[in-house]
Amino acid sequence: MQPGVPESARLARRLRKLRTEHWPDLKITQHQIAEALGGEHGPLSLSLISSWESIRNPALPPASRLAGYAMFFATRRSVESGPARLLSEHDLTDEERQERDRLHSELFSLRFTDGESTEHEPAWATATGPEGGVTGSGTWYFPDQRPIIIVSGSLPKRFRERMPFTDTKDPDYVRSYSLADLDALLEVHGHIRAVNPAADVRICRSEEMEEDDFTSHLVLIGGVDWNAVNRDITRRLELPISQQVRPHDEDAGCFSTAEGRTFEPVLDAANGMLLEDVAHFFRGKSPYNSRRTVTLCNGMFGRGTYGAVRALTDAKFRDRNENFIRQRFPDASAFSILMRVRINPNGTVVTPDWTQDDERLHEWPPVIEA
Repeated sequence: MQPGVPESARLARRLRKLRTEHWPDLKITQHQIAEALGGEHGPLSLSLISSWESIRNPALPPASRLAGYAMFFATRRSVESGPARLLSEHDLTDEERQERDRLHSELFSLRFTDGESTEHEPAWATATGPEGGVTGSGTWYFPDQRPIIIVSGSLPKRFRERMPFTDTKDPDYVRSYSLADLDALLEVHGHIRAVNPAADVRICRSEEMEEDDFTSHLVLIGGVDWNAVNRDITRRLELPISQQVRPHDEDAGCFSTAEGRTFEPVLDAANGMLLEDVAHFFRGKSPYNSRRTVTLCNGMFGRGTYGAVRALTDAKFRDRNENFIRQRFPDASAFSILMRVRINPNGTVVTPDWTQDDERLHEWPPVIEA
């Protein structure tokens, strides 16, 4: 690279080359790029697209826009009919998806060099709202596309013994049956895989964690009762919220705040059915690796954990809750929300709406009154 030319010019050159040379028989204009990336919200400004291609004074595009570039150039169908557009994840063929993933990885390697971290960005910085598709937006999107490990607790032996196919000697042994909070695990694993196509995403039981695993992005599912990594991380982070370890299965337990307030689930006194759980969502810097994040999703019961996950995966509520995060914690390097999770009479979970004051029980950092 020529002296005085910023490192980011590598990305600018690549974006310009994509537009001008990726399809030699097609003339792709900056207007088409702006049109596709803007989607239903209208074209982006041409000056913005131009700044991303500028060699002399390049501007770094947000990670979510690079995901849009990868989606756009993954298929000629992006420009086969006007206006130019981004296809949805489900519309891509297997070949187009592979090309999208390849471009995604390449552009991100130029955007996030080995020596660069995102420490200067707030914890929710990847939550950029609708981008014409799921890929590349939301709190569950990790712009560096480094490995993501979803850490689960294990069902205690007394529960596994009641279930079929949990004995490793059984020909029909199913490993997943030993994992706690399966509903939450299935939900968050599918969503994280969808929005991070270039990242290695896997589920690991807390007792299976190896030394190198702790340096990845960590997503901890489930409470301190059955997830040993959760217990260790919450101790290291000195969180404003603590979860009580339940001495017995029949105990409801509670969450406590640093101010001394406690919040307990609500059970029907007549039959013991769960009416309302309490759940916690936390995102911040990992205590094991300052360049990675840790996310906690835990409830006093399994349906609370599922509700904490669904707050940012449910298609009907995730954009609303993402907007709340951006507005409520604009400069926070970490944030925490303690919430109600209501249960329908048929036992299903009502996704928490963080924009409703009565759904949020505690927030951190606290609101600073002007």
